[in-house]
Amino acid sequence: QVQLVESGGGSVQAGGSLRLSCAASGIVFSICDMGWYRQAPGKQRELVALITSEGLRNYGDFVKGRFTISRDNGKKTVDLQMNSLEPEDTAVYYCNSRFRASESWGKGTLVTVSS
Repeated sequence: QVQLVESGGGSVQAGGSLRLSCAASGIVFSICDMGWYRQAPGKQRELVALITSEGLRNYGDFVKGRFTISRDNGKKTVDLQMNSLEPEDTAVYYCNSRFRASESWGKGTLVTVSS
């Protein structure tokens, strides 16, 4: 059974930083592409950052160099370091794993950024 468990969300003031972490189990982590997505109230879920099984990274346009995604295949974790947070970054952040047609989601962690 695949489990993705997010942690590290919380409340922070604008300009602050948070580090999200996702712990995976039930998958062959090293062959999966791992991503972070977010969904703000009334908006569609959108890609924040993706790191492929080969370590290639892709970010949403809004990131603008503020976030960094990383993975540790030995620990089966994927982290998202978020700096210079803005109120517009307020959302539930979800961890995602993908291998070919198989995809799994975590339950999400809430990030709230106040001005």
